[in-house]
Amino acid sequence: MTDKYAVFGNPIAQSKSPFIHGDFAEQTEQTISYQAMYAEVDEFPATLAAFWAEGGLGANVTAPFKQQAYELCDELSQLAQLAGAVNTLQRLEDGRVRGDNTDGVGLVTDLQHHFGALQNKRVLLVGAGGAARGCIKPLLDAGVILTVCNRTHVKAQSLAEQFKQFGQVDACPIDELDTAFDIVINSTSAGLAGEIIALPTNIISSYTDCYDMTYSQQQTVFNQWASKQGANRVVDGLGMLVGQAAQSFYIWRNVKPNQEVTMTKLRLQLARG
Repeated sequence: MTDKYAVFGNPIAQSKSPFIHGDFAEQTEQTISYQAMYAEVDEFPATLAAFWAEGGLGANVTAPFKQQAYELCDELSQLAQLAGAVNTLQRLEDGRVRGDNTDGVGLVTDLQHHFGALQNKRVLLVGAGGAARGCIKPLLDAGVILTVCNRTHVKAQSLAEQFKQFGQVDACPIDELDTAFDIVINSTSAGLAGEIIALPTNIISSYTDCYDMTYSQQQTVFNQWASKQGANRVVDGLGMLVGQAAQSFYIWRNVKPNQEVTMTKLRLQLARG
């Protein structure tokens, strides 16, 4: 019998996860099925329960269900606990459900791929929502010196306070940012609505690399802005998407796929529109 996996979201039709995991399975000769599952906003627990009852072994979770998924787990990884959100669910042999958060691992892997070693790099993380929260510990584990900024400064302060036990992290009001960083990461979804958080241009220098956690067929709004400020390199979040998926696949199947192979195929697919 084919092992069943899925991704849950609302909306979900746009999800690249079935393509990514299908490619991973083909590469690693794993016999699985992986499908996109739509759930009504107030029916996610019931939809997930039905999936488990039908023999589902694992699932990815995307917006707006990551917090609900966290609440439905019997066991949580440290990263999931810290993030307060889960994007990877695994049905254990005893029937319990374990939750993990692989977003931060996906981000750090892609940053290292594009920008090299992160040790002692001065990094600005823009945003203090769930996307940021899920990535702070992996960033600190990689040895960065982290500053968090957010439209609502108290949220950035709260995050910095929560994570300071894991490394060098502080919060700074946006209007008090007065120096260039080695790397600037946008974790906000403002660009998806064509907007951009008003950031001081002095955070970008000729040596600054910029990373947007979102991705699109064209250059993202944040990366367009960063390029205009003279950033060294700009990268979108497609590699983070593939990286977090690869970590999920490893959790479920105990085998690591070649992310680069899948990434190349996905980039071509995006270019075709």
